[in-house]
Amino acid sequence: MKNIAAKLVCIMAECAYVQKSGNNDFHRYKYATAADVLEKVNTSLVKNRVAVISVPELLELRDVTNLKGNTEHLATIRTTLTLIDCESGESVSVVGIGSGQDVGDKAVMKAATASLKYAWMMTLNISTGDDPEADAGVDERNSGTHEEKVKQAQPEKANEICNDCGAPISAGVLKVSVSKYKRPLCMQCQRKNVA
Repeated sequence: MKNIAAKLVCIMAECAYVQKSGNNDFHRYKYATAADVLEKVNTSLVKNRVAVISVPELLELRDVTNLKGNTEHLATIRTTLTLIDCESGESVSVVGIGSGQDVGDKAVMKAATASLKYAWMMTLNISTGDDPEADAGVDERNSGTHEEKVKQAQPEKANEICNDCGAPISAGVLKVSVSKYKRPLCMQCQRKNVA
């Protein structure tokens, strides 16, 4: 396991951060696309000569009723990735689970994509600059903090929210922050990270 472990450390370093390029217009949030994650991971795997065998397994497929009363299909997939060092033959397996919901025939594909994306993100500790468990938006809406911060910001310049404190930040500050700190930070939080 010594050889593949060393290669995984290199791959983790090369894939440490994936920029959020996807945009959900309906729910108004940004996300790291599966394509962005897979492109970055694949480039590093090839460079480090690590092959991968991906085996998806359908755990569940059932019909659910959405909020509008329509029936949709909900699929849950477990994907097992076996990583093989091309030089030593050493291997390690990892697992990801994902769900997908769709009114048509795409629930299984959505679940497979999600399980593959999150298997890589969790295995390689890939950061996108946020934490899904830190639902600051909900906390701020419930406390009134979010509304106060939005009122203080100039709406035409508020393009993103600071990852640390939740304050609105401009496009220029966002660009510098992501380049320098690999996540959206307001000027005040950037200063804290320098100290």
